[in-house]
Amino acid sequence: MISRVIVAVMDVYLVPVGPDRFELYCESASAPAPPHPDRTRGLRKWLHDLWKRLHDKFTAVLAAIEREQDRLPSAPAAPVESGGLVQRLRAQGLRWIAERVAEQRLLWRLRGQTAVRAFFPAGLEAASALRTIRESLERDSRRHLRWLAVDAIGGLFSLLLVPFPGPNLPGYYFSFRIVGHLLAISGARQGLRAVSWDLQPSDLLAELARLEHLPEAKRAPRVRAIAAELGLPRLARFFERIAVEAA
Repeated sequence: MISRVIVAVMDVYLVPVGPDRFELYCESASAPAPPHPDRTRGLRKWLHDLWKRLHDKFTAVLAAIEREQDRLPSAPAAPVESGGLVQRLRAQGLRWIAERVAEQRLLWRLRGQTAVRAFFPAGLEAASALRTIRESLERDSRRHLRWLAVDAIGGLFSLLLVPFPGPNLPGYYFSFRIVGHLLAISGARQGLRAVSWDLQPSDLLAELARLEHLPEAKRAPRVRAIAAELGLPRLARFFERIAVEAA
């Protein structure tokens, strides 16, 4: 009997966020792919083990952020009315981190992918959609490379705090950022060099493009309805932050 291995195709969405502006988007609670096992010795093994420890910590933090993000109200940027100052600051900080995660989630997931289904607004030509996707990945690759250099310098300076008692919070922060940048660069390059893109027009995404300038009372319910139809519970918050608040 021949067994078949079914490989899940990754879905991404080219979300309209303004006149002739689009952002790539996906949703998943899946952790980034783990590093490949390495059986070498010496410096290479030490570097591999260090990367694996950083990756494992990064994955644990990412999973915690995803869980906390799901507990936030579905309404975008909903204020935290209850609780003291610490709780409000924590909620705002968590929301900021969750938004940064949302921006990089797609790039992290592209690592190791060879086939991706990309939905784009109906009415946009497929060739134009593919060109937009590639331009976005190229732009993201350059941006994360620049920030990798900046955060690497910050990480080196954070080593000066190691002798002091207590947790090295700047070190944790820069470690998280560095791992995120490395994964994002790897994913962007995979999307540019190895991924086969299956382009699919979407009437729902085309409708989303027409909602940006509507009053919130009319826009928000329809955006949530579109997000539900697409099976993307976090899309409404993403759309409000990227398309509406930035307009």
